[in-house]
Amino acid sequence: MTERDEHAGTGLPASLEAAWGLRERPGRGPRPGLSLERIVAAAVEIAAAEGIGAVSMGRVAKALGSSPMSLYRYVTAKDELLILMVDAATGPAPAGPSPDTGWRPALARWARDHRAVLLAHPWMLRVPISGPPVTPNVLSWMERGLAALGGTALPPADRLSVLLLVTGFVRNEATLATDLREHVRDGTTGLPGGDLTGYGTLLRSLVDARSHPHLREVVDAGVFEDDDNPDYDFEFGLERLLDGVETLIRGRRHSSAAPPSG
Repeated sequence: MTERDEHAGTGLPASLEAAWGLRERPGRGPRPGLSLERIVAAAVEIAAAEGIGAVSMGRVAKALGSSPMSLYRYVTAKDELLILMVDAATGPAPAGPSPDTGWRPALARWARDHRAVLLAHPWMLRVPISGPPVTPNVLSWMERGLAALGGTALPPADRLSVLLLVTGFVRNEATLATDLREHVRDGTTGLPGGDLTGYGTLLRSLVDARSHPHLREVVDAGVFEDDDNPDYDFEFGLERLLDGVETLIRGRRHSSAAPPSG
């Protein structure tokens, strides 16, 4: 039995099976040159320029000089198109560090690489998560993340849970950074001047040491004016998260090494 036969009958839509190479791509249709790859690429280009809300089958068809009905020969629903767009923009996972690097720097690098992709394609953060990943590029990222934890004492279920935890942190931080960046760009923060540079000054006029002593201490320390390291919050959160994972791994290691009682 070939690898192709082993994956037959996945139950996935035809367009997703085609992304895996498990189904022949549609032949030349009524519009010469139209293909699944071109459809996905055009949709990604629209999302990058105008946001995910601008993507529709009709809009993509117009960009390709085709009709919406001709697109359905390649992808049968917008939800499928969104999944393929995310996979295409994500791209295959870059090679990880050497196996002797250690799980912590390997997983930290994975998190930073994942965040970089999300920040480069912020429209992906607006695509609803409709189910677990099933596309080749996204699953290659899952494989690399799990590989970072492969040499630990964690059982497979815990390795997956750790990866989901880190993924959630990265996605949440990237979403927050994107929201702030977009509001600053659009001038919709509601703050004087439409940006965050005067946030510390604004808080000084709103809170005092008697009503908000702890917040005032942060304000007076100049924390909100310190933008020399825009990645500080991400790095701080990531390191604390990995501290917890390290404690978990250490506990699992000691538990497996302990002699049986009795």
